[in-house]
Amino acid sequence: MGFLLLYNLLIHLFAPLLLGLLYWPRRGRPGFGRRWPEHLGRVPPASAEAPLWLHAVSVGEVVAATPLIKALKAAHPTLSIVVTTTTRTGADQAAKLGTLVEHRYAPLDFPWAVTLFLRRIRPRAVLIMETELWPNLLHACGERRLPVLVLNARLSARSAARYRRFHGIFRLLSANIDHIACQHRDDAERFAGLGLPRERLSVTGSVKFDIEYGESIIEQGRQLRERLGMQRPVWIAASTHEGEDEQILATHRRLLQQFPHARLLLVPRHPQRFDQVAELVARQGFDLCRRTKGNPSPQAQVYLGDTMGELPLMLAAADIAFVGGSLIERGGHNLLEPAALGKPVLTGPSTFNFGDITRQLVAAGAARIVADADELTITLEQLFTETELAGAMGRQALAVVGANRGALARTQALIQDQLAL
Repeated sequence: MGFLLLYNLLIHLFAPLLLGLLYWPRRGRPGFGRRWPEHLGRVPPASAEAPLWLHAVSVGEVVAATPLIKALKAAHPTLSIVVTTTTRTGADQAAKLGTLVEHRYAPLDFPWAVTLFLRRIRPRAVLIMETELWPNLLHACGERRLPVLVLNARLSARSAARYRRFHGIFRLLSANIDHIACQHRDDAERFAGLGLPRERLSVTGSVKFDIEYGESIIEQGRQLRERLGMQRPVWIAASTHEGEDEQILATHRRLLQQFPHARLLLVPRHPQRFDQVAELVARQGFDLCRRTKGNPSPQAQVYLGDTMGELPLMLAAADIAFVGGSLIERGGHNLLEPAALGKPVLTGPSTFNFGDITRQLVAAGAARIVADADELTITLEQLFTETELAGAMGRQALAVVGANRGALARTQALIQDQLAL
């Protein structure tokens, strides 16, 4: 209890800073409007009694949870599901689920905010996507004997080392978790190494492997590719961060020397950076077209993906995909989105967030790790020249995704078993 008391003293001491980071206006970042009190637990009550509460912090987690939500509703049509997110972009993604769920903003981890939220929602159980663990939330669930399941869980070696240094915090968190469904055996071993009993651990695989893109995405990608130019080499740099865009543009400048008609689809990770990246592209002298401004012009060298939720169709339109967050120390992003579309995948050396997935794709010859912008340039030149090699990598990517499917069914069975739905 001493850790919890200290934690609460600290979060209240730093509350102005935490709230400022969340609410301070930033260019390009959508606000919360009149719904900001929901972060303090002041949420509208759920429309049905005893809903299932699924927490998915932002866009990526909502996307990962979407097939599971649809499967649960198909199996239990009367089941009420409340989805919470912390971010506005996550809320926008959840809105695409329509009447399948009700959306609320998750309470910030102040004990009084969590208590107020639970009083108003009165969930039957809590599902947390991808190890989004907060002490007061878990403590309050434990006091109310609410079952808590962590799904699609990941625990990197770096995070495990941090928990090991502050083991009391991990004990506080894990004491109120009924079961953790891990993406990979590495994750389960790390949780076990921290003292979590093995009977409260399982390896279900990553539900992200169950990603399937419908014909509409493929068709939209084909239409975009026609507008970009069917005969042009097209590559995409997806989910890029500050410090990477400059390296990507340097690569593209060199690539244009050998392939003067090549096009780059540049998709920053965060929407608040769209304008900043557009200014960078223009400042460096590239002919720029923004997706929000219409169809790409014939002379456009860089096509900026400045919309939300359209990354899949842009991936579908490209020949080769580079996944960002990896040329800087951010741990990378999910390589499975391009892999599921049969694209050869490139990533930088920082991949600790998706280590197991990266290893599988690299071992199968579906992906390559490039050390820096120079190696990225060389690899792109090779794959644009050796089209048969690029095609083989894409086929291997599809094979890896297909071989790992099934996590959705295993996760659904676990929920059924743990919660007796």
